[in-house]
Amino acid sequence: QVQLAESGGGLVQAGGSLRLSCVGSGSIFRINAMGWYRQGPAKQRELVATITTDGTTNYADAVKGRFTISRDGAKNTVYLQMNSLKPEDTAVYYCNLDGRRYSYSNRALYWGQGTQVTVSS
Repeated sequence: QVQLAESGGGLVQAGGSLRLSCVGSGSIFRINAMGWYRQGPAKQRELVATITTDGTTNYADAVKGRFTISRDGAKNTVYLQMNSLKPEDTAVYYCNLDGRRYSYSNRALYWGQGTQVTVSS
């Protein structure tokens, strides 16, 4: 099993900041990338940001310049620093891991349970 545990969500006023963390544990042979997705009320889940093991990052246009993704490979941890938050950033944020459980495993996507971020106006 691969477990992803998110933390750091909460309620913040518009213009404020939050930092999300996600720790991966269990049988993880190789991580190709980790990332964050979000799902707002009555919306589909969407990409927020991803980071590969060589540090290549990708951001959704809506968060560029405000959010920063980073990782600690030794701890199988990914972070999302969110600044200048807006009410439209309100969503459940999900951690994602793209990798293999064992050397012979197929590549797969794993998801955390999500953490709520609410931005008040």
